[in-house]
Amino acid sequence: MAVRKRRPLGRIWRLMRSLLHPMVLIHPLKMLHYWGYAHVLERQQMTLGRDVRLAPNTSFRNGARIELGDQVQLGEYSALWAGRSAGRIVVGARTTFGPHCFVTAADYGLAAGARITDQEMIERDVVIGPDCWIGTRAVITAGVTLGEGCVIGAGSVVTRDIPAGAIAAGVPARVIRMRAPLNPA
Repeated sequence: MAVRKRRPLGRIWRLMRSLLHPMVLIHPLKMLHYWGYAHVLERQQMTLGRDVRLAPNTSFRNGARIELGDQVQLGEYSALWAGRSAGRIVVGARTTFGPHCFVTAADYGLAAGARITDQEMIERDVVIGPDCWIGTRAVITAGVTLGEGCVIGAGSVVTRDIPAGAIAAGVPARVIRMRAPLNPA
């Protein structure tokens, strides 16, 4: 069986075709756009502990007012939105968020007779203790404090403080029961 000899002009032609492909020419523009995403610029302003794991498509607003402790994990499509001027989000060490979680430190005013988006935002800190587990699609609203070791059920909307060691779920989230203490071996 004869081996077909490659011609140098054929290689040059294939190289030129690859380099001049429209997708190759557009890629640098896509990379410039990437740096404007909410998870890139805001992350540089955040206070991050050691070994923090963030899904590549998480979203942040006002990163200067977001603090994540050591070994915090944020699931895919989760969002942490701190207030524009004062509302902070503080997450304790080893807290885990499932995918699609949302935490906000600001609410719009609800006064009648004025457009909601024209009203001044009400900003309050959100504090999530260490060793918490926030289930998929949970929403944590402004002014909430979650105690150490809390578990928040999937799809819950947390509008009030949850005590340490509690398991809470529902809309609005309510304490279902307390976690059993670990028996040291």
